[in-house]
Amino acid sequence: MTQDTSALHDLTVAQLAIQLRERKISAVETAQYFLARAQANATLGAFLDLNEEATLAQARTADLALAAGTASALQGVPVAHKDIFVTRDFVTTAGSKMLTGYRSPFDATVVANLAQQGVVTLGKLNCDEFAMGSANENSAFGPVKNPWDTTRTPGGSSGGSAAAVAARLAPAATGTDTGGSIRQPASFCGITGIKPTYGRASRYGMVAFASSLDQAGPMARTAEDCALLLSAMCGPDPDRDSTSLDVPAENFNRSLNESIDGLRIGVPAEFFGEGLAPDVRAAVDAALKEYEKLGAKLVPITLPRTELSIPVYYVIAPAEASSNLSRFDGVKFGHRAEKYVDLVDMYKKTRAEGFGDEVKRRIMIGAYVLSHGYYDAYYLQAQKIRRMIADDFQRAFTECDVIAGPVAPTVAWKLGDKSDDPVASYLADIFTLPGSLAGLPGMSIPVGFGAGHMPVGMQLIGNYLQEAKLLNVAHRFQQATDWHAAKPKGF
Repeated sequence: MTQDTSALHDLTVAQLAIQLRERKISAVETAQYFLARAQANATLGAFLDLNEEATLAQARTADLALAAGTASALQGVPVAHKDIFVTRDFVTTAGSKMLTGYRSPFDATVVANLAQQGVVTLGKLNCDEFAMGSANENSAFGPVKNPWDTTRTPGGSSGGSAAAVAARLAPAATGTDTGGSIRQPASFCGITGIKPTYGRASRYGMVAFASSLDQAGPMARTAEDCALLLSAMCGPDPDRDSTSLDVPAENFNRSLNESIDGLRIGVPAEFFGEGLAPDVRAAVDAALKEYEKLGAKLVPITLPRTELSIPVYYVIAPAEASSNLSRFDGVKFGHRAEKYVDLVDMYKKTRAEGFGDEVKRRIMIGAYVLSHGYYDAYYLQAQKIRRMIADDFQRAFTECDVIAGPVAPTVAWKLGDKSDDPVASYLADIFTLPGSLAGLPGMSIPVGFGAGHMPVGMQLIGNYLQEAKLLNVAHRFQQATDWHAAKPKGF
């Protein structure tokens, strides 16, 4: 069965799946090939844990199914998981010293759902600590580098996932998006990523950051690949995740090739104002013109509370984080301080040693806005404005079918450029936060290059449960262009 595997990394998930089903290559050969690439490119900092024995055991099982003719659509395809999903066979750290060496007794639902479809786990990917960050510089295990320019950030918090896919170290990866952490790194690394409607994918086994915002999604090179993966990842999980939607799993590939002639694309004025870099705007404008060639119509719309999304998010998310992270106390699992005098001292020293600066910052903000005398002034007000932001989107969707605009105001910045100014990093989320606060599905697709020949992504936002429509709109663009096929030199 062995064939030349020298260009295996250039295959998309869909193409690789066909090669596997046609027995042109085995799952074991595929897994070995990508494990070797991950090890050879360790300096990118994308992977935190590899377990060759576990990966190859899963690949051998996939080969048995392939040989028996009982293979699923993704049988034998290797996928790497963001280190925010717990896994039995791999260490889970959430990018934090607090969880150094932790091995979960169970798999996250998203991991288990993919495994049920025959997906082979390639390893665990670096991320900002507890998914808090926009540059993947907050990991306790070092930053991830952007394969397009290793002096720049890959984005965050799913930076390891984006870098691994862009560098062809993995055909696809899982990510999580709380305020843009799938879309922004996908944009910075020139790949495709989708955050589904809040509740579409189970949060069971995802190390929690902000429970009313966190959502899992796939990151790959094409919309077709994301559709295949999302179909396997999603589905109700009522017994283990109370926020899981009672919506059956569906085939998101079903309408990929439908015409988009007459599609109304809403273009928010607030996404194209002062602060948007000219190079990013030029790439997005060119993509919108391409959509017009495909028969779509551009509709001017307004999302008037866009600017308020930053203060609203940075009240709500830290508040929820302060509650979620209180479980990390050094008692049952994770890091514990070596020297302490009593229980309270152990708590203090454990958390001081285990948490990084950004996590501490958000915990303190969250504790403050939830404290007596400030809850009504900050947290309650933020929740009210969150509802208004969601209402703005619903008004916009009476005028359009999908919304399009930039993912981020600039291309990827240099590593360290914003590490001393967290507010500057927060401001980079201005275009992704509104959709997250509203719980809407959103995705990023590559649409060109900006300054320094760095990738630019365009964001597509749909109404609730409209993932299939978003993927169709993205796929039609990718059939007409080849930005998604570009790859960084040396990879």
